Amino acid sequence: MPNTTPSHHHDALAHRLSVLTTEPESGAKRTALLQGLRGIEKESLRVTPEGQLAMTPHPRALGSALSHPSLTTDYSEALLELITPAEKDIAITLDKLDELHRFVYARLDGEMLWNNSMPGLLPARDEDIPLAQYGTSNIGRLKHVYRMGLALRYGRTMQCIAGIHYNYSLDEEVWRLLHAEQQSTARAVDFQSERYLGLIRNFRRTNWLLMYLFGASPALDRRFLRGREHTLETFDADTLYRPYATSLRMSDLGYSNTTAQAALHADYDTLSGYLDGLAQAVSQPYPPYEAIGTRRDGQWVQINTNVLQIENEFYSTIRPKRVTHPGERPLQALAARGVQYVEVRCMDIDPFEPTGISLETSRFLDAYLLVCALDNSPPLPPAAYAEANRNFGMVTLEGRKPGLELVRDGQPVAMLEWADALMAQIERAAATLDALRGDDVHARAVAAQRAKLADASLTPSARVLQTMRERGQSFLAFGLAQSAAHAAHFRAQPLDAAQTEAFVQLGEASLAEQARLEQEEAGSFDAFIAAYGAYTLNRFSV
Repeated sequence: MPNTTPSHHHDALAHRLSVLTTEPESGAKRTALLQGLRGIEKESLRVTPEGQLAMTPHPRALGSALSHPSLTTDYSEALLELITPAEKDIAITLDKLDELHRFVYARLDGEMLWNNSMPGLLPARDEDIPLAQYGTSNIGRLKHVYRMGLALRYGRTMQCIAGIHYNYSLDEEVWRLLHAEQQSTARAVDFQSERYLGLIRNFRRTNWLLMYLFGASPALDRRFLRGREHTLETFDADTLYRPYATSLRMSDLGYSNTTAQAALHADYDTLSGYLDGLAQAVSQPYPPYEAIGTRRDGQWVQINTNVLQIENEFYSTIRPKRVTHPGERPLQALAARGVQYVEVRCMDIDPFEPTGISLETSRFLDAYLLVCALDNSPPLPPAAYAEANRNFGMVTLEGRKPGLELVRDGQPVAMLEWADALMAQIERAAATLDALRGDDVHARAVAAQRAKLADASLTPSARVLQTMRERGQSFLAFGLAQSAAHAAHFRAQPLDAAQTEAFVQLGEASLAEQARLEQEEAGSFDAFIAAYGAYTLNRFSV
């Protein structure tokens, strides 16, 4: 956070909250803050009853991974992704996520979903992890080739790590009211994009707090590392861990930044700067990838040899997003129509929750993201960007260490002291949301997180290690027990006939759509890749 006194800081947030909640002269109630949208994407590996990666194809009973709106695959054929619609109340989003799980479980033949961010037992060889398949259409083949490229660049093992993505937007009326109040001369769409980038900068500075409160991957199966060097300690014969770790998934061990990605510093100060940086990365050749080439034995093995094959390869804890039109690339959509929402990408799967995320966690996220959106947000120059990354990395590995210090604006600060100041702001936002709703759900969610700051043993990462110790379980045994318990939970609550029929029809429609794409495919795959790549190079004009 900027070097301003807390009272000044408080004022910016308090002022904007009052602008958004004060009743206009018409007497109409202002509820714009309750109108934004929330969506969740949850990744889960399909595993056998023994906890081994499922080697079966994506179940046809779930529909087409290429064209189904809610059930697809991410990296591996076994990495299922459940996608909710975007809803105005996160409670409804979570009900939809619950329904998706119940439908999937009715269709999984003897398999279950691994409800942990770090994978269970993977094949003995990295190259035996199956890549996702999307059929014979050009777009389906492109998705597969992209994954082959990821395999060559980063290995397949790392791509089996799973998480929860939290999509968050504020209603456009919120931005309209703030735009008017600030008497900004910017176009409405540009003002909105600026404010979302402000949210992202505040998030990048403070997202270490989410790792402490919600990180749930302090341990992993030894075989996951495939002999790589590491700084982990031995928990038991099969399990490695760090005693104070919160999220090994989000540490350098998980999405270890390769040299190519490590050099990428996204510019979150302006949308044009952000788009330019990514447009450059997707069009700039990288010698080690050029050495691999795009084909082997006449087969495509990566989309191109650039720093990033496509913009989604850039790994970040949060992304500015805009819903794309068919055939449109994410950067084009942002350039044409501005930022519409943010995607929070650092949330671990909560192994104690059947759907991987609780309502309480989600309510806290809503209050926290509201603070990020409304608070003052100074620029994030390279030094501040690096400081934020170091704080984040420190909390992933050492977050529960007593007396842990972080660095804020170049000065050491006790993590708990900084967390306390952030909590005071999040409580203000929570109180405002609750006043509009007429209940106290956000305040209760924030209070539950405050308790974790007072007592680290309440954090999910501490609970994982404590549960393993009490039960005498390895990481694999713990993951298997939790996943089996959740599987039983969902199987005991099948959907009713009408809900089931709706999902069945959605699946059948998606299979028909894939078949249509494959039948009507015109033009060669080579030409398709060339056209796809050509988008990258037109500099995105904002």
